Amino acid sequence: MKRIVLFIATNLAVMLVLSIVLSLLGIGRPGSGSTLQLGSLLAFSLVVGFTGAIFSLLISKPMAKWSTGARVIATPSSSTELWLVNTVKTLSERAGIAMPEVAIYDGEPNAFATGAFKNSALVAVSTGLLANMNRDEVEAVLGHEVAHVANGDMVTMTLIQGVVNTFVVFLARVVGFFVDNVLLKNNDSERRGPGIGYMVTVFVCEIIFGLAASLIVAWFSRQREFRADAGSARLLGSSVPMQHALARLNGMEPGALPQSIAAAGITAAGGWTALFSTHPPFEQRIAALRSVQSQP
Repeated sequence: MKRIVLFIATNLAVMLVLSIVLSLLGIGRPGSGSTLQLGSLLAFSLVVGFTGAIFSLLISKPMAKWSTGARVIATPSSSTELWLVNTVKTLSERAGIAMPEVAIYDGEPNAFATGAFKNSALVAVSTGLLANMNRDEVEAVLGHEVAHVANGDMVTMTLIQGVVNTFVVFLARVVGFFVDNVLLKNNDSERRGPGIGYMVTVFVCEIIFGLAASLIVAWFSRQREFRADAGSARLLGSSVPMQHALARLNGMEPGALPQSIAAAGITAAGGWTALFSTHPPFEQRIAALRSVQSQP
């Protein structure tokens, strides 16, 4: 999951499609001739920027179920399922949130939490996680995911994504206007709209700026992982189980999640560079927990 997750890719795709469609309709263009209408451009950027992020948030839970094949435990059919449901119930009560849906999906060791609303979330664990961890470690992982929900991390990430999207849309059009009017000198006052140079520049800039913006989103995601680890320690009354769980995961082949929910997982599965990683290295997370534990 050290990559740009599909949460980012989904809203980026929506943002691109919206901007292209609206631009073809004449909405959101910078102005005619050499006029740059910053107020209307900013309003346009806010609408396009937040639409993709909010759409990604609203479909996060059904998309997670569909992409992982997660089976929600409506009625426990085994002692393990009963334990899972009861454990999440206890942890959610301690965290002060409504009971999330609990699900199991087939796959290598991993887990995730998602959902648009704090009191209607989903917590899911893989069969690989259940098979390779003891119950104390699984409980710590569940505490981590419940902490994500209680912290409102999905909403926070959506707001952050919406803000960076807005800047991407706005700056791409400012650059497009500059290229079209200054470099290509298509500044005829009689021209009704921007030229092809503007359209091409905006499209390219939205992709490039979008990738750059994902660095900011990934940084915030890494910070929330430290918070969720600490949240698990608070819910369990000790950081030791979470330390053991992270150490155990560090020695396993991580289970890759669909990119739409990769940032919500407990563990990472390969990637590009540390700058794009949604999760800090296990060693840093364990060290942070030890630091908290050692404080009086």
